[in-house]
Amino acid sequence: MTSFKNRPKLLLVINLIALIVCIVMLTGIYMTIGMSATWLLILVITILVIGSLLTLFKRQDQQLMQVIRALVNGDNSLGFSANHRMRQSFEGVKQQMQSARFVAEQKSEFLKALLIHIDLAVIVCDTQGNIIESNPAVARLLGKSAIHLSELSHIGTLILATQKNVHSTVQWLHGEQQDTLTLQVSIAKIQGQARKIVTLQSIHELLLNKEQQAYKRLTHVLTHEVANTITPLASIAQTCQGLIPKSLSFIDEENKQDLTLALNTLAIRTQYLGEFIASFRQISSLPIPNLVPTQLATILTRIERLHRQQLHECNITLTIDIQNQQLVMLDSAQVEQVLINLIKNAIEAMKSYSDQQINLKNDDSVKRQISLTVAQNKALQLYIEVADNGLGIEQHVIEMIFVPFFTTKQKGSGIGLSLSKQIMINHGGDLVYITRPKGACFRCLLG
Repeated sequence: MTSFKNRPKLLLVINLIALIVCIVMLTGIYMTIGMSATWLLILVITILVIGSLLTLFKRQDQQLMQVIRALVNGDNSLGFSANHRMRQSFEGVKQQMQSARFVAEQKSEFLKALLIHIDLAVIVCDTQGNIIESNPAVARLLGKSAIHLSELSHIGTLILATQKNVHSTVQWLHGEQQDTLTLQVSIAKIQGQARKIVTLQSIHELLLNKEQQAYKRLTHVLTHEVANTITPLASIAQTCQGLIPKSLSFIDEENKQDLTLALNTLAIRTQYLGEFIASFRQISSLPIPNLVPTQLATILTRIERLHRQQLHECNITLTIDIQNQQLVMLDSAQVEQVLINLIKNAIEAMKSYSDQQINLKNDDSVKRQISLTVAQNKALQLYIEVADNGLGIEQHVIEMIFVPFFTTKQKGSGIGLSLSKQIMINHGGDLVYITRPKGACFRCLLG
């Protein structure tokens, strides 16, 4: 019986022959003697043969369905017997499906690896704002992961409200650092469902580079054109001063004094403009930093020693807080110059603030303090922070403080902060102003 089950074709032939014999016998007996016990017996046998045929077809159908379902689900343990007429076709289909699945899995793994390693932040979400897929670059860029667009503040609101393809720029505050992002939203149908594919990329460094290049081009033109004019003017003014004889008579003595004053003024102003152009040239001709492994604590110790006498005279306390001992690749001479500029500004701000408090007879609040801190931000960037508890910088001035030659000081040149920012950018970092409830805070970010 087991051998018969393994040979469905033979079973089918035997059942068909038995059915034909039974039908012939039923017809012959009925024609000769009519209905009888023998006729009824053969009828029962005929019904059993028909049932056997139906069972055989049902078994074959169930076996076929099980094999197809297993194939769809990727289960290769089921199949047809070696002598089954569909075995060869089934094996061919199975190999094609396995090959197609293997190729699809390879492509899927490739795309996943690509999304993981690229810096472009990619988000796939539905029309309700649920984030279906996102790559690690999203968390690196925005500083957090999210499962719904509502967690992404104004960016999420903009994406959710978008009903068509959009390409724009948005501002994003990553920790305490302002960043500029390009936002692109594409609407597509994936597996029959409407999806929004969002890409985000930081262009902050690109904008900084473009800004610095614009300043360099401007300084090149100004230093070339203005310096060529100022140099002969200064020389002529000094020559004219020397040519005026002491015995030269004037109708009015005041005329001689006015002429002397005019020549002196011309000489002084042209000399000042020459120095101004020299400092202007300094921004566009910074040397490439000589990067060597450096311990930041050593730099801060030298800075404190350098300003110790001045701080003591101004009654200012300087504190140093080293929260990270990591070695950094930098040009210590250039970074020290940045810190010197920032501490100089902080000392001047503290003196100005204290003078105001004294004028207001509020001596209790005159506690001058400057802090130097080495730590890491949320983006794992190492930074040196210079903070004071003075007046701070007014809100409307903050956007202009890094523009070359912009200054709020009467005798300031406006070079220090822009030069310091350029040095930090050349180190792969940045110099940013951090808004605090009280005092000014500058953060030197290291790449």
